[in-house]
This record gives sequence, structure tokens and C-alpha cells, in this order.
Amino acid sequence: MAVISVEGLEKSYGSTQALKGISFEVAEGEVFALLGPNGAGKTTTVEILEGFRARDAGAVSVLGFDPARGGARMRERVGIVLQECGIEELLTAREVLQRHAGYYPKPRPVDETIHLVDLTDKADDRIRTLSGGQRRRLDLALALIGDPDLLFLDEPTTGFDPQARRNAWELVRRLCRLGKTVLLTTHYMDEAQQLADRVGVIAGGRMVAVGPPDAIGGRDTKGALIRFGLPGKIGLSELPLPARLEAGRALVETTDPVRALHALTSWALDRQIDLGGLTVMRRSLEDVYLELVGEEPQAGNGGTLDAGWSDGAGGRPPAERRLTPPEGVQAQ
Repeated sequence: MAVISVEGLEKSYGSTQALKGISFEVAEGEVFALLGPNGAGKTTTVEILEGFRARDAGAVSVLGFDPARGGARMRERVGIVLQECGIEELLTAREVLQRHAGYYPKPRPVDETIHLVDLTDKADDRIRTLSGGQRRRLDLALALIGDPDLLFLDEPTTGFDPQARRNAWELVRRLCRLGKTVLLTTHYMDEAQQLADRVGVIAGGRMVAVGPPDAIGGRDTKGALIRFGLPGKIGLSELPLPARLEAGRALVETTDPVRALHALTSWALDRQIDLGGLTVMRRSLEDVYLELVGEEPQAGNGGTLDAGWSDGAGGRPPAERRLTPPEGVQAQ
């Protein structure tokens, strides 16, 4: 069952076309990572899915609702973590979560939510005293307090230290094991690799690739990269395999790394040559991502408008989008 379904999505800001017919689906219980350079159209896409921005054309379904008309029935089933948000700094983390819990018909217990995001020791501290990473964990707690079926996570681990990032990843995995669905935007390729069942890459307002992280862009079929150093007296033409020089090291691309390694190491042993720093690796997700997006212009430099809420199109700042209770929902 598709929790999110998007077909032919289009959006323009004046003469700038931000989205040019994007189509994709997100299945129930799936983590779907939306990747793309700044200004590619990610935020515009997510805002439309959340119901905070009107589309120009295309069909969109979120939890069975058209997000433009889903209202409280859809929003009470959705949790959102934005890149930035504003929270009353004189309140404590517990007070903010208790208030937001009242906006939802079946909220998650406040103490349980605080524990999930590892803020137990800071629950009764005023928000103005929290570090950047602790505030980010509070953002995640606010998205979870309504016990949503669908989570939109926009750069959720920005400002986290390595351990906090891994804790957040494990939390996302646990939520998915409970049947929750996650749409994630991130610039961390390792985060997408670790969490996503599938990724979609947006460039220039178009979806240029969709698939599992290990296979997207033909990553599973493209060759391995063998890198090594050579003594100065040895030229590339003397190698048993075609190679090129990259950053001062020899580079061999091959679809059969076992045979290639055998040929290289046998050649080196026969000549008593050291292949310094020999490494073998498949193309990383970042390698494939950069190939797919190319040299996309950034917003503000002729690129596609992305966030758009200050361009007169009727949008609201991200903090207001996240912290306003679901339309029509009253505190319990």
C-alpha cells in the first residue's frame, strides 16, 4: 500500500518552474530518502506533501488524503521535523511536549517520548539552556508526540554528534519496525545509505533516479575502483590493465575486481613492485549521487527556488508550519 503517491507534480514561482512533473511512491513502513542539491525542489515537494503549499498540477495522495484538503484528519497522523523551528525558550522540554500532546487524539506518553530521544536528563531544563543537538532532539520529540503514522524528517540530524546521530538512526529503525513510514531529506549520504529502503534523487526540479541505495544509478552493476601508488620509475603504460592517474595514484575501473586484482598483484610480485595503499571499493552512494545531479545551480544563483515561503506565494515560515497544531484540532 502506498502511503505517499505523487504523479506529475508541478509547481512554479512566477516564471521559475521549481517542479517539472515529479512522480514517485512511498510504501507503508518504508524509509524513503529524498536527495538533491540545494534549490533542486526537495523542500517544495515536501511542503506540498505536508499540505502547506498548493501545487500547480499533478496528483498527490498522503495517507489516502489529498494534502491540499486533508485538514486535521490527515495532520493528526503526520509528524514533521523541519530544518529549523522556533520554540518558546522559557518553557521546559516537558512543558512543550505536554502542550503539544493535547493537540492529538491519541498522543504518545510524554515521558516515553522524552526517553526515546534521550532527553530524560534535560526534560525539566528551560529550552534556552539546551545545546543545538539537544534542541534538535526536542524537534524530533515534537514530531513523535502525536504517535504519527507518517514522519517527514527534514535534515533531522543536523547538529548531532556521531553518537547522537546513530541513536537517531536506531530510533527511526524502531519506528519502522512498528509500521511507521518515513520520508527523509538529508545531505548526509551515509545517513541515506544506513536508513533508506529506497532513495529518490531530484535535480533541476525533476526526479532523475529512484531505487535502493545499493542499486540506484546502476551502482550495483558499475565496476569497482582499484587505487594504488606506483614507484616513480613505473609508468601507467607498463601496467597489465588500463589505468589512469587520479590525485597522484593509479586508478583501474573494472567489472571483475577479482580477476583485475589477480592480474595486478601477480604483475607486481613478479617485478617486486609495491602497490602502495592498494584499495578496492565499489562506487559509493555519494559518487553516484554526484553523477546524477551534475553541476546544479544553487538557489540565489539562478537555481530553482526551493523553500519559497518568503516569495509572496502565500507560504509560512517553517517554524509556524511545524508548531501550529493540526488545523481544526483543539487541545485535549
